[in-house]
Amino acid sequence: MFDQLGGLGRIVKNKTITVKLNLTGEPRWRLAGKPPGETHYTNPSVVEAFVYLLQGAGPRRIRLVESCAGTAAPMEEYLLDCGWPVRRLQSAAPRLEFENTNALGKARRYSRLKAPDGYLFPAFDVNHSYVDTDVFATVGKLKNHATCGVTLSWKNCFGMTPASIYGDDAGDDEPNESPMKGRGSVLHFGLRPPSRSAPQELDPGSSRAPGYRVPRIVADLVAARPTDLAILDGIHTIAGGEGPWIRGVRPVEPGLLMAGTNPVSTDAVATAVMGYDPRAELGTPPFDNCDNTLRLAEARGLGTTDLKRIDVRGLSIRQALFRFSA
Repeated sequence: MFDQLGGLGRIVKNKTITVKLNLTGEPRWRLAGKPPGETHYTNPSVVEAFVYLLQGAGPRRIRLVESCAGTAAPMEEYLLDCGWPVRRLQSAAPRLEFENTNALGKARRYSRLKAPDGYLFPAFDVNHSYVDTDVFATVGKLKNHATCGVTLSWKNCFGMTPASIYGDDAGDDEPNESPMKGRGSVLHFGLRPPSRSAPQELDPGSSRAPGYRVPRIVADLVAARPTDLAILDGIHTIAGGEGPWIRGVRPVEPGLLMAGTNPVSTDAVATAVMGYDPRAELGTPPFDNCDNTLRLAEARGLGTTDLKRIDVRGLSIRQALFRFSA
C-alpha cells in the first residue's frame, strides 16, 4: 500500500514522525465482548505493522500520541490498560516514543497552532508533539460518528485538543494538568470557553449545536496541523457510531486498509467506500444532523472531495464498497 504512495522513505527518512492514534473512550468500554481494537479503537496490530515499516524507512524518531481519555498519565500505562503489546512495539522500533497529549506532557509549555481563516477558532494550544515534528500522520478508524456522520482520518484530529484546556474540568484561567473529563461542554456544546490562556472563539454568539460546531472545529484543526499521511483501519470496526456508548452500533468486518497523503481526499474515498456521497449536504446520510466536514475543509483549500479528481490505486471504490448503513 505504501509502495503505491511512492514509499515511506520519501516521507519519513531522517525525520521525526508523530503518529496520532484513535483510542476514543476509556478502555473499559466493550462491544459484544470484543477487544476495543476490533471495534472502535485503532487496532494495535495495524500500529505494530506500521511502526515496523516506519523503522525500516529510516526516520530519526517515531512518536505515538493520543489524548488518553480521562487521564494525564503516561501513554504507555494507558496502552497497557488497553491490552496493547507495548514492549513488542518498543522492540519493533528502538527510537519509538510515546506521549499522552491530553495535557502538557513532557514539554515546558504548550505550542500554538494557527488556523488560517478559522471557522470557530483562530488557533489552538496543543501538546508540543503536534508541532515538534517533521511529519504528521493519523491512524484513524473507518466508522460512523453520531455527531459528524463519519469519523476517519480528519475527525481523528479532534483528539489533538488537550482536555487540560478544552475539557469540562479545564482551568478557567490556566490549564488543569490533571484532567478527568471529556470536551463536551467546551467544544461540542460551547457551554463554557476553554482556559483563558488559550485563544478564544471568534464568535461566542455562533450556533451551539454540535452538528454545527464539531465539523467546523475539525476543519480548523486540519487546517492548523496539516496531515502528511492518513491511514484508516477498516479491517474490524463498527457501524452506527463511534463507540459502544452509542445505541445501535454493531461490529462489522470490511477487511480494508486505506492510506493517502491528503486527509480530505483520503476520507472522501473512504466515505464513498462506506456507501455514502462524500459531497452530501446537511440532511443527507451520513450527515443527517450535521454539516459535512469534508466540504468545509475543501472550502478552505485543504483537499478535494471530487472522486473524479482523486487518484485511487489498488482496489477500486466499487471493489472495496462496504455499505455501513443497515
